[in-house]
Amino acid sequence: MRRRILQRPQPIASTVDLPIGGILNEERHMSDTTTLPAPSPNPVRGRLNSVFFALMAGYINQRLAGHKREIFPRTGGVVAEIGAGNGPNLRFLPPKTTVHAIEPNPYFHRRLERTAAVHGIDLTIHSVPGEAIDLDDASVDTVICTWVLCTVQDPAQVLREIHRILRPGGRLAFIEHVAAPHGTVRRIQRLVRRPWQWAFEGCHTDRDTAAAIHAAGFVSVKITEFQFRSSFVPVRTQIAGLAVR
Repeated sequence: MRRRILQRPQPIASTVDLPIGGILNEERHMSDTTTLPAPSPNPVRGRLNSVFFALMAGYINQRLAGHKREIFPRTGGVVAEIGAGNGPNLRFLPPKTTVHAIEPNPYFHRRLERTAAVHGIDLTIHSVPGEAIDLDDASVDTVICTWVLCTVQDPAQVLREIHRILRPGGRLAFIEHVAAPHGTVRRIQRLVRRPWQWAFEGCHTDRDTAAAIHAAGFVSVKITEFQFRSSFVPVRTQIAGLAVR
């Protein structure tokens, strides 16, 4: 399978020439927000997060596999994954699926490429933030987003970008940890908010992500609430679902 990494020039206009699939000088129409500065992951925490999630991938997938199999595409097509990390979701996609991995943290890229090779995924890594995705309008069948909207700087803008790149009838498949109802877990989320954000590169423990998805202009949104049973109390309250453009 082909594997490519697209580095982002600074700054970038809304219509640029990029090498996609080996074709140079291809005009691409992208978001007007693509002049945003590229993120600069902390070199220590960026590496540690890659190692941490590599070690935890089996544990996390064991608890989320049922939700992933239910909402992820079964017929391939063109997929964009926001915050692809080390690639733990690729095993749930059919071989030869075309995946555009929107992953600005370079310390995930090596493991992401290896995972794609193991599962026969046609991978292109885009080193851009979710707020400024360098893909054409209406060019993607499915967007996958798991444990990402908690971390991005501007969830509403990321959702606008997702809506933009999805084809009419395309689907956003998401799993996110969210703010717990008022009670002990919510108090713990607030208590650890700052150290958690520092350790996990901006991750918020208590965002109302369901409301953000409902407000993003999708034709339909289906959300299931569930508990992620683990010792990581701040992320126990989770949602999974599908939003259709």
